[in-house]
Amino acid sequence: MKFSTLAGTTMLAGIVLASPALARDQIQVAGSSTVLPYAQIVAEEFGKAFGNFKAPVVESGGSSAGLKQFCQGVGPDTIDVANASRKIKDSEIKSCAEAGVKDIIEVRFGYDGIVFASDAKGDSYAFEPKDWFNALAPKVLVDGKLVDNPNTTWKQVNAKFPDVKIAAYIPGEKHGTREVFEEKVLEAGCKASGALEAMVKSGMEEKAAAKACMQVRKDGVAVDIDGDYTETLARISSNPTGIGVFGLSFYENNTDKLQVATMGGVTPSVETVAKGEYPVSRPLYFYVKKAHIGVIPGLKEYAEFFVSDRMAGADGPLAEYGLVPAPEAELKKVQEAVKAETTLGM
Repeated sequence: MKFSTLAGTTMLAGIVLASPALARDQIQVAGSSTVLPYAQIVAEEFGKAFGNFKAPVVESGGSSAGLKQFCQGVGPDTIDVANASRKIKDSEIKSCAEAGVKDIIEVRFGYDGIVFASDAKGDSYAFEPKDWFNALAPKVLVDGKLVDNPNTTWKQVNAKFPDVKIAAYIPGEKHGTREVFEEKVLEAGCKASGALEAMVKSGMEEKAAAKACMQVRKDGVAVDIDGDYTETLARISSNPTGIGVFGLSFYENNTDKLQVATMGGVTPSVETVAKGEYPVSRPLYFYVKKAHIGVIPGLKEYAEFFVSDRMAGADGPLAEYGLVPAPEAELKKVQEAVKAETTLGM
C-alpha cells in the first residue's frame, strides 16, 4: 500500500478570535523524521475518517527540534504535538514547565530498529558495534594505547571488510536517532573494544569516559545529516561505497536501492526487533499538549485515532509501512491512557 505525503506543510498563522476554540482549526505536529511517515499516514487517514476536522499539518526537523518547539509555550502559535524517536528528557520537561507547558501526555505507539545500509549493488557488511566505534571515534585503542584514530578505510577497521574509504552518513545531533546510535552502537563498541576501560585506567572518571565514547571524529569521515532519511539516501546514491544510518521502516520501503547489514549477527527486521533479538532498536513516541485539548479541534481524536487498533495494530497501515507494533496488551494500556488524558507524573 502506498501513502502519499500530505500536501502543504506551511504552518497556518493563528487567527485569534473571540472563542479560544476557534483560535486555530488545524492540528500542528513537528519533530522526529523517523516518526514523520507514520504521523503523515495517520494524518491523512484522520482527514478521511473525520470529515468535520481538517487533516493535521505534519512537519519534520528532528526529535530535539520538535520538542524544543513543543516547549515554547501554550497557545495557538505553538505546536500541539511533538513526535520523537526517543523519550523526552528531564531537562526538556523542565523547559516545558518554565514556559507553561506543565501537562504533557506521553504516547509510546510502537517500535523501530536503527539499521546500517549501503548501496544495493555494493559490498555487504556484517557489523559489530566495535566496528563503528573503531571507524568513527576520535581516539581508538591500538596495541593497548589510546591514539588518534588512524583508520581511513573499512578494511583497516576489520580485515574482513572491503578496502574502501570510510564514508558514514549519520543522523545529525538534533535527531533522536543520533542519541540511540551513540548509546547502543558507539558506547557499546567502546566497551567491547576495551577503549572505555583504557580511558578509566588513564584517570578519566567513568561518566566522562562514557561520554567520550560517544564522540565522533571531525575529519570528514563521518557526515552529519540534518535532514531526513531521503537526504541520507541521496548521499549514498552519489557515493555508492558510503554507508548510512536509517530507520528500519525507511529501509524496508527502499530495498530496491539499499542493502542492510547485520549487527551482532542479526539481520534487522520487524520480527527480530519484536523479539528483542536485534540489538539496535527503540520505542517511538509522540507528546501531546494537554492544555490544547478542547481548544484545538480534533486534537484528542487525533491522538486516540493514532493508537487505535485500526492504525497502530498489527494489521494496520503503520505496521504495513514498517512499524513494529506494540504487543496487544501494551497497546491497550496506551489507548486507555490517551483516553484518560494521563500526563507524565500521574
